[in-house]
Amino acid sequence: MTDPYAIQPSELDQLPDRDPEETAEWQASLDAVAKAAGPHRAAYLMRRTLERAEGNGIALPKLLETDYVNTIPTSTEPSAPGDEEMERKITAWNRWNAAAMVTRGSKYGVGGHIATFASAAWLYETGFNHFFKGKEADGSGDQLYIQGHASPGIYARAFLDGRLDEQQLDNFRRESGGNGLPSYPHPRRLPWLWEFPTVSMGLGPLSAIYQARFNRYLTARGIKDVSDSHVWAFLGDGEMDEPESTAALALASREGLDNLTFVINCNLQRLDGPVRANFKIVQELEAQFRGAGWNVIKTLWGTAWDELFQLDTTGALVRRLREVPDAQVQTYQTRGAAYIREDFFGKDPALAEMAKLLSDDKILECFHLSRGGHEARKVYAAYKAAVEFKGAPTVILAQTVKGHTLGEGFASKNANHQMKKLSVDEFKTMRDLLELPIKDSDFVDGVVPYGHPGADSPEVRYLQERRAALGGPAPARRTHALAPLPAPAEKAFASFDKGSGSQNVATTMAFVRLIKDLVRDKETGKRWVPIVPDEARTFGMESLFPSLGIYSPKGQTYEPVDRDQLMYYKEAKNGQILNEGITEAGSMADFIAASTAYSTHGEAMIPFYIFYSMFGWQRTADQMWQLGDQLGRGFLVGATAGRTTLTGEGLQHADGHSPVIAATNPASLTYDPAFAYEVAAIVKDGLRRMYGEAAPGEDPNVFYYLTVYNEPMPQPAKPTGPGIDEGIVKGLYRFNTAESAGLDAAAANAPRIQLLSSGTAIHWALKAQQLLAEEWGVAADVWSATSWTELRRDALEADAALLRGEERVPYVRQALAGAEGPVLAVSDYMRQVPDQIAQWVEQDYSSLGADGFGLSDTREGARRHFGVDAESIVVAALAQLARRGEVKATAVKEARERYGL
Repeated sequence: MTDPYAIQPSELDQLPDRDPEETAEWQASLDAVAKAAGPHRAAYLMRRTLERAEGNGIALPKLLETDYVNTIPTSTEPSAPGDEEMERKITAWNRWNAAAMVTRGSKYGVGGHIATFASAAWLYETGFNHFFKGKEADGSGDQLYIQGHASPGIYARAFLDGRLDEQQLDNFRRESGGNGLPSYPHPRRLPWLWEFPTVSMGLGPLSAIYQARFNRYLTARGIKDVSDSHVWAFLGDGEMDEPESTAALALASREGLDNLTFVINCNLQRLDGPVRANFKIVQELEAQFRGAGWNVIKTLWGTAWDELFQLDTTGALVRRLREVPDAQVQTYQTRGAAYIREDFFGKDPALAEMAKLLSDDKILECFHLSRGGHEARKVYAAYKAAVEFKGAPTVILAQTVKGHTLGEGFASKNANHQMKKLSVDEFKTMRDLLELPIKDSDFVDGVVPYGHPGADSPEVRYLQERRAALGGPAPARRTHALAPLPAPAEKAFASFDKGSGSQNVATTMAFVRLIKDLVRDKETGKRWVPIVPDEARTFGMESLFPSLGIYSPKGQTYEPVDRDQLMYYKEAKNGQILNEGITEAGSMADFIAASTAYSTHGEAMIPFYIFYSMFGWQRTADQMWQLGDQLGRGFLVGATAGRTTLTGEGLQHADGHSPVIAATNPASLTYDPAFAYEVAAIVKDGLRRMYGEAAPGEDPNVFYYLTVYNEPMPQPAKPTGPGIDEGIVKGLYRFNTAESAGLDAAAANAPRIQLLSSGTAIHWALKAQQLLAEEWGVAADVWSATSWTELRRDALEADAALLRGEERVPYVRQALAGAEGPVLAVSDYMRQVPDQIAQWVEQDYSSLGADGFGLSDTREGARRHFGVDAESIVVAALAQLARRGEVKATAVKEARERYGL
């Protein structure tokens, strides 16, 4: 089979050889080595030559894989500072208490994971003792993305440090009593400890990259110098299967994020079995990260292997390590010395001879216990090299044994991720291995005791001294006493109250115009973070390019093709816009970093992320949950919204359901404004609630989701009268009545109906209002339902209050009190959106919506197809009134025929 990567003759023709004789000599030398010393020696020399070339800056394709050995040789490992024996004792206590906490909780059936932290204990302890900067020193400290399944070990360390007590450990995964611990890192559930929720696998690495990038953004823009902050992301090798885990590797390399380190715990196992049973996950990851431009450090083997590598004078050991698949490495972990001698060493005569020099105990020590990720010295060397490396991010591939120190029943077993407890005998064996001073009598009635050396013990003093030297406890989330941001000038919002006159304006454009004014505000303008995934021109935002600039760590190293135009494409080192290219996931990760800067860095930033509404919640809803979990604040803007508004694009662009998905997120305040003045009022209220003076009982840790439309429509002036602003924010107000609209409904006792509509649908309702009056003698009042979701949530809270014995009427019922006739609700979304409020409306209720798949057509054609256009609303209204006996039944049939329905 032809090697697809081999240089073909035609390619050689493009590279003229200036000295064919010299080239032939090099080739002959390689042939001679291969013949005399074998192809392995020739390959070795080639690899070392390429490494030397790379080290000297000679432009050559990089090696994507290195040998299956440690990157940092034992001879060059730095001595770790501190007291390694004391750190061993601390780690032993943490291992014990992590396992005890999960085992004690197993009687409640709440689950828990033991094996992950058991494998990663030294990866965390080394960082806590020597690298992770806390938040009590100058700056923001480091940002730690803890692997979710390792949380018991982090709780155990906090217990040793005095930050948690036994009762809290016993309430692991039992939070309803108010003194429990969440299963995994969760800022909303334990906001003083956890900064970043990481258990939706793949989101941690993606967010870590954009957090490191946002740190650079803050520094470059002069908001805050956070150049001393380092981002650490602890990940599982199985987690790297998630596409989000590797989605932004090139970004991190391209922007030289040397303030970022990934630590991948390569215990070779995921939930059901080996990560790469027939392959080698470490080698695969190395190639992937090297190919993306990262600095790669492999920490695979412990010191027990040093003797074996010294005996490997032919390279046979290194070759064998490269060829053994991961699943077989796991098998060696569970087999005796005889099996390993035969299966590993017996495959090569040179290895067979080497094995004769090794005792069974030595073989078992190497293959059962000695991994680089289990030795403080090896881990320290890797971390030190990572933080000192400049110009690129670093990934540390640390090999460990899943279930290490938990006994033969756990180590490397396929099922160990699901194993929730150890027996008393297994705990006693673990105690002896860890050399902990826990007596048999401490196991009362078979209950595993927690272990603690005492608040004033040498271990606790050492732990606390190390953390004090590094800037305080970690992990920790800081709640800053930030002064409210000053409200922008009222002029920016009031300018929308007068309407657009004869000009048609889409609400997407109205939002962009509002932002243009807000970013000019002298007090808060610099805190806005515009985020867009390569669609700024679609939304009319290109005018912001020259005024704000697009953030780029390199600035603009080229002359843009449109430099002679007023709205040219301007990149700048201190640019304010984050234009992420075609990546909604990356844009959301940006938004999360910016929206939580108030806590991470003590700097309130106001991000708005504008996107095709179809490609937001549908595509990245998991990150919207992460945003809510992390207590993020800001504005998500679903532009070109609605199922019938974006003409011609078809079902893949026709959003008829994003408010449904958004309604499932408790942190999302979802609005579907119809008019420009509503957009302004909602943004104004959002700034007050999230960044200004929140009202009593209001949670500022929310985010706003606004759907805006690309259909240019007349923008009316804001109605006058009491309750308009309150109604816009709460979700419903009466826009007009048949009488205020100047419509003669034939008689004072004309049948009446209430038309509730949101977003662009209000224009269909207004036309239907006119048709009903002029052609059918029906009076219709038109209401703007700015948020069906907020109306529902208010009603749910009223129901809950009623169960507590408190008398409270839902706002939607208050607003509609006394409104005559039935209610017909309509939106450009599926009926489930307006139907959210149906049970709290006292009047007869029905709805119209755009259910089903979208389609390519004109707006008018799409609306007729879904039965939501003005004529369809008229027919539906007449049908409601006919059922009540308020119009003749024949009117419905007549209307259908007249309008061609």
